[in-house]
Amino acid sequence: MFDAAVIGAGVIGLTSALRLQRAGVRVAMVTADPPGSTMSSVAAAVWYPTRTLAQARTLDWAKATFDELARQAADGVPGVVMRDTRMLLRHEAATCPWWAAAVPDVRVLQAGEVRAPFTTGWAFTAPSVEMPLYLEWLQRSFTEAGGTLIRRCIDSLDQATAWAPVVVNATGLGALALCGDAELRPVRGQLVLVTNPGLNTSVRVEDNTDGYTYVHPRSTDVVLGGTFEDDRWDTTPCEATARAILRRCTALLPELTDAQVIGHRVGLRPHRNSGVRLEVDPHARGGGRRLVHNYGHGGAGVTLAWGCADAATALALASHG
Repeated sequence: MFDAAVIGAGVIGLTSALRLQRAGVRVAMVTADPPGSTMSSVAAAVWYPTRTLAQARTLDWAKATFDELARQAADGVPGVVMRDTRMLLRHEAATCPWWAAAVPDVRVLQAGEVRAPFTTGWAFTAPSVEMPLYLEWLQRSFTEAGGTLIRRCIDSLDQATAWAPVVVNATGLGALALCGDAELRPVRGQLVLVTNPGLNTSVRVEDNTDGYTYVHPRSTDVVLGGTFEDDRWDTTPCEATARAILRRCTALLPELTDAQVIGHRVGLRPHRNSGVRLEVDPHARGGGRRLVHNYGHGGAGVTLAWGCADAATALALASHG
């Protein structure tokens, strides 16, 4: 018997498990798929509160995660670096965005720093994470600290109480079946991976009428995107979509013209219109047992992970108070 069981081994589950361990809790992680095969593994994974609600708690989680990832980058954690970032805008931005309080160096771009059709934007330094490397490091940190990984597919959260009295539900889209959450839905994201022609700065455009556009360099490649397709479960890459992504990104950065395509990825973001569900389930308490939900992060899982892990840990440990 463990003190707590975390269900799900994506970035939300792994960070929750590590925070519980730091608090002295004996943790089992229960997952149908190994961390490297979860949806987290295909994420572009650049810190940015993409399509998240401008709430005080969201800002708190984003700031806590930014600070943690910045510390990890300084410590040389595999896959984590601080990268120059640009958000380009076609309209004037008199002030910085709502999430600016989480970022030490965000500033408004001046006219001479952008070219048509853009008029301004924001410049800042943000954490960038290569998920295959990072997920491996998270899992290794968990097991080396005494954590137990249990490969099991469950069809009810009640089954998790066989391992521990406290359960953290970090199942992402799996919560649709496990919780019957009518708010939860997939938002499909398709990416194209290309060779890196020497880019070092992440660039994104949210107001492109042809589709969301971003270019995120990594150590050996560049992630190009992307799409936000509501209620689509298909994870097979679409050739026409890939061509459209390449056109948009090459128009944004002509340096990509001769980059070689080396891969295609599709992921399903667990989106909720009301935002992340992070709470104690009021219907699952009693007898010393507690269920904490931590899912529904949409496209901001990496952006919110450590802050949400702190909050989920505080709720889980409250059961011992």
